[in-house]
Amino acid sequence: MRLTFFLRRFNPETDAAARTQDYRLDVGRGATVLDALIRIKDEQDGGLAFRYSCRSAICGSCAMDINGSEKLACRTSVRKEWERHGAVTVGPLRNLPVIKDLVVDMSSFWGKVREITPWLASDPRDRSHAAGQRLLPPGTYQFHNVEACIMCGACVAACTVHEVSKAFLGPAALAKADRFLEDPREPDGSKRHRLAVLEQAHGIWDCTRCNFCVEVCPKDVKPMEAIIRLRRAALEAGLTSTGGARHITGFTELVRRHGRLNEALMPLKIIGANLRRLFSVAPLGLAMLRKGKVPNPLAPAISGMARIRAILDGPRRRRGAP
Repeated sequence: MRLTFFLRRFNPETDAAARTQDYRLDVGRGATVLDALIRIKDEQDGGLAFRYSCRSAICGSCAMDINGSEKLACRTSVRKEWERHGAVTVGPLRNLPVIKDLVVDMSSFWGKVREITPWLASDPRDRSHAAGQRLLPPGTYQFHNVEACIMCGACVAACTVHEVSKAFLGPAALAKADRFLEDPREPDGSKRHRLAVLEQAHGIWDCTRCNFCVEVCPKDVKPMEAIIRLRRAALEAGLTSTGGARHITGFTELVRRHGRLNEALMPLKIIGANLRRLFSVAPLGLAMLRKGKVPNPLAPAISGMARIRAILDGPRRRRGAP
């Protein structure tokens, strides 16, 4: 097949903005996008810049935006992309600074991985437990496949929160944090400290659960599910002072008490006793009252309350909580 490849080019030394350049190339039936890029560089344009290493979907170096989706170039079939989209358009990963052409600056990515303390922490108060010094017998741990992450950055490029908030730790770093939280060698005190750090601003509660990180991950890591596990662990550890945690606990409390969500009380559950914020949401409360969004306090209780409470209390009983 003789196809046209559309590549996003940017040379900071000569270009004021990124541009698209097309290349015509004869490709075989089993060619990957990385195969095509290597041939374009070798045969047509030696100045084209991109990263690659293992060519086996192990190193994660060749993650790129291919036809609008984050993929590894080494495992992306040219033929399938052409059949699905009618073109092959390749650009650098989104949400990361471009160094040149298809090469992005991963410094912020690695900085956030370092922020989550990507090693087993020890509790100095617990001298009987030396974290990381014991081998894990098979079957005594479950990392939910997060250890399969190859740090390609595809999930960060697809993350809608990272697009608007560069301080967000991001799905890759948070999934890595979940791996250490699940490790039984780390003491409980260290786990709680880890969660206390992760629950702060730009941490686990900033994720909007768009699921794009799960869709683009080439190793089926499911970072969003890892973030949900971190949230659940933080709540179970009693870390409920942040807005995100208060949203969940308030929602559950209202449904358990009334059998349904009371949208008038929900903002109060999140804000708490902060008078300044209470005044700021007062216009919203009045608008809800006018629109009929405030339940009648004199209305009779809905039927089936015992069943609703049994559903909500079931997980707590399974965990042995009081």
